[in-house]
Amino acid sequence: MIKNVLITGGAGYVGTLLAPQLLAAGCNVTVYDIMYYGCELKPQPHLTIIQADIRDTAKLREAFRGIDAVIHLACISNDAGFELDEKLSEEINYKCFEPMVMAAKEQGVKRFIYASSSSVYGYSESPRVTEEHPLVPLTLYNKFKGLCEPLLFKHQSKDFVCVVIRPATVCGYSPRQRLDLSVNILTNHAVNNNKITVFGGEQQRPNLHIQDMCDLYKLLLELPDEKIAGEIFNAGYQNQSIMEIATIVKKVTQEEFAEKGEIPIVTTPSNDNRSYRITSDKIAAKLGFTPKRTIEDAVRDLCRAFRAGKLPDSMTDDRYYNVKILKKTRAS
Repeated sequence: MIKNVLITGGAGYVGTLLAPQLLAAGCNVTVYDIMYYGCELKPQPHLTIIQADIRDTAKLREAFRGIDAVIHLACISNDAGFELDEKLSEEINYKCFEPMVMAAKEQGVKRFIYASSSSVYGYSESPRVTEEHPLVPLTLYNKFKGLCEPLLFKHQSKDFVCVVIRPATVCGYSPRQRLDLSVNILTNHAVNNNKITVFGGEQQRPNLHIQDMCDLYKLLLELPDEKIAGEIFNAGYQNQSIMEIATIVKKVTQEEFAEKGEIPIVTTPSNDNRSYRITSDKIAAKLGFTPKRTIEDAVRDLCRAFRAGKLPDSMTDDRYYNVKILKKTRAS
């Protein structure tokens, strides 16, 4: 495995789970994060935490010194984030991207792993959305995620291996919990509101357990260059409609909290028409990566975190909701 790894956005939902696992695997890890959402990572040997902005290319270039691989997770994440400040989102998700890539290459970084998004496909009725499917962005978030991909590959070389992952919607428990993602939202409402409210219901969404996401990033640090250089991979597991997800949430929550009895599902109209099903056959065939955990596993993990008191005030505390935090802090 590559030894020295920098994770942009490493104090976020995925990074907070990933960083300790890379440390346990023997890596030296640098987390570079503006800390809009705080930091749940604890100081420990071989972990460097830098609170800084990815738009500060000079500072980022300095942080890249001695780094072998970058996992780029930092962004204003999810579509609702663009309700806040389009300029902020464009700067962080797009404008600073190529300067960052160039700085990494200049400093001798050998591998750059970019977390794009399967939401770049926008709306599709195709039963099998492969990596070749047209990008039909419905939001600025989708648009900028997609626009960064060719900017990265412009700088691909024998000594600077670039790979793009288009992850499905991630779900499950993390010490830096998000409760603004579909599986997590529905589970929070089932446990703490004793009912599940479904907006629309027919929209199709691909899902991926957060631990499988971490396992994939670890794998991308281990694989030989020729397996991943210049490649784009979908990374998802179960394609489900929002109503199918709600049904899974209902079943698991009723098992984990039998004392609650029946948890009803209530439907209401939605103006969110993003709907797509991705196929992850390519990543299975080329890299041997197959997710091991289900939506049911993610819901069960969340239920047990709620039971253990790890997610207090989940219906009212803004820290679980990216947009609410950004509005409160007036991030700029």
